[in-house]
Amino acid sequence: MRLTNILLPILPVLAGMQSAQAGPIAYGLCQTGCNVVAAACYAAAGFTFGTVTAAPTTPVVLLGCNAALGTCSATCATVALLAPTP
Repeated sequence: MRLTNILLPILPVLAGMQSAQAGPIAYGLCQTGCNVVAAACYAAAGFTFGTVTAAPTTPVVLLGCNAALGTCSATCATVALLAPTP
């Protein structure tokens, strides 16, 4: 059996399919970028990202790193999830 005999009936279905309108790949890459920047922010302050617990004695610079991470993550959720993925 020839390949064209198999693909010819499926071709209209494939042509009618649309790309996904959600961007899970873009979202994952965006979140990864946010976490890399947060880890660099922690390292610049002399700490290791993911090892510091929130407490009243948490250095102000780390609170700034956390706030920036939250803003970045929120931006990813509103922008990257809506990006078209081919």
